[in-house]
Amino acid sequence: MRTLLALLGVAALVVLGLMMTGYLKIGQTQTAQLPRLEGGQAPKFEASVAKVEVGTENKTVEVPKVDVQKPQ
Repeated sequence: MRTLLALLGVAALVVLGLMMTGYLKIGQTQTAQLPRLEGGQAPKFEASVAKVEVGTENKTVEVPKVDVQKPQ
């Protein structure tokens, strides 16, 4: 039971971190309505996730030459 609660807490912290950094935005698109005699309406939410692109690029980089001389 403790493990389940710990995993749930970690998941909540990850979602909170993503929302604070702007990678995840959750907005409510439909409000909830209480049922009178029948029915009702549940709220609707829309989540937009940031797009991350990863690529490679070839470049030539000059590296300094290191010369090591051993003592005689």
